[in-house]
Parts: sequence; structure tokens; C-alpha cells
Amino acid sequence: MCLYAGYRNTRFAPDARRAVVWRAIAAFVERYIEPGASLVDLGSGYCDFVNAVRARRRWAVDLYMDPSEHAVEGVTPLRADVCELGALPEGEIDVVFASNILEHLDDGKIVRLCEAVLRTLRPGGRFIVLGPNYRYAYRRYFDDYTHVKVLSDVSLADLLASRGFEVERVFPRFLPFSMKGRGPRWGWLVALYMRSPWKPFAGQMLVVARKPA
Repeated sequence: MCLYAGYRNTRFAPDARRAVVWRAIAAFVERYIEPGASLVDLGSGYCDFVNAVRARRRWAVDLYMDPSEHAVEGVTPLRADVCELGALPEGEIDVVFASNILEHLDDGKIVRLCEAVLRTLRPGGRFIVLGPNYRYAYRRYFDDYTHVKVLSDVSLADLLASRGFEVERVFPRFLPFSMKGRGPRWGWLVALYMRSPWKPFAGQMLVVARKPA
């Protein structure tokens, strides 16, 4: 907990441009969200993703930032540890989304998070994970002093499979490593970047997995 004191000042400061990027990400991810779905955003931060994504019911879950301060109307805030999801409906959620979470957790917490997500998802529900890919971002991976777990597109897919998920799709190069660095900042350009086979500065991966039916 003490490591996160002042984290927003150095690594996660408010930035109005972030919402524009997340709207484009949400539009891309919506292809994996069925109409009328329920969705949980783990580690919701400023709630940029969950506020933008279309879903019938939405929850924003975060412990270090109070979701009630950032969630828009229609999003249910839940101040909780991402490894403890007992307050959510069990076996009913259609999609759980986690952005830049797993690399901050040790092995024990990652196992707990995966178990909690499996309990929360309905059979066939999706677990969508966005995060830094060590394969392409090894030079900057530990510039974030709270990163404790090394993950690549291969190891993350293996990790999820080992915890009982069925891996559906892997995007090894999805976005630039950091929104602070070089890379697209306009919504239309972000959308074009995610669909382009040529991705300069890419360092973030996206993995889509399912809970077995």
C-alpha cells in the first residue's frame, strides 16, 4: 500500500487526453461484448474505460482510487481489492476487463484474482486483459516502480490457461507502452493504430479469454 503513496503524482496523474484514448479502446473492445452484457472494470482508476464502454450493467472496481469520484451515472462504483470480488453477482457477469493490473501483483494475488474472476463470470463469459508486454517493452518495463511481475503475450496466455480459462485471441502488439510516451492521442488515430499491422512504439498487449461453458 505504501508504494502507491503519491503514485498519481508521478505515474498516473490526471490527463484529459486519456479519456479520448479510452473511448477508442472501448469501441475496439466492444466487439467482444455482446449486446445487453454486464461488465466489470477491475482497477478502474479514473473510470475512463468503464464510463465509455457500452454495456447493460457496469461496475467500476478499485481500491486505491475511489470509483465513486469518477464513475458516471449508470456505473456502479465498488471500492474493493481486485482480488476480492465477493460483492459482485457470482456466476452472472458477462465480461471482466482488467487494464494494467496483473504486472502489479505477486503470484499469490494473481491466482486469487483469476479465481475471483472465474467465480464472477458466467459460463462462456470473457476475461479481457490489457497490459504491458515485456517482449516489446523490456527497456521501460520497470520504469514503473510498482511492477513486480514480468508478463509477455505468451506467458500471460499460458497463465490464464493454467488457471482454467480458454484463450480466445491474443494481440501481442496492441498499443504504445505508455500514454505518456510517443504514440497516437486523437481518437480516430488511436482507432487506426489498433487496426493497423504496423505499430511503432507498441508495448501493450491485449488478451481475450473465456470461462469454459
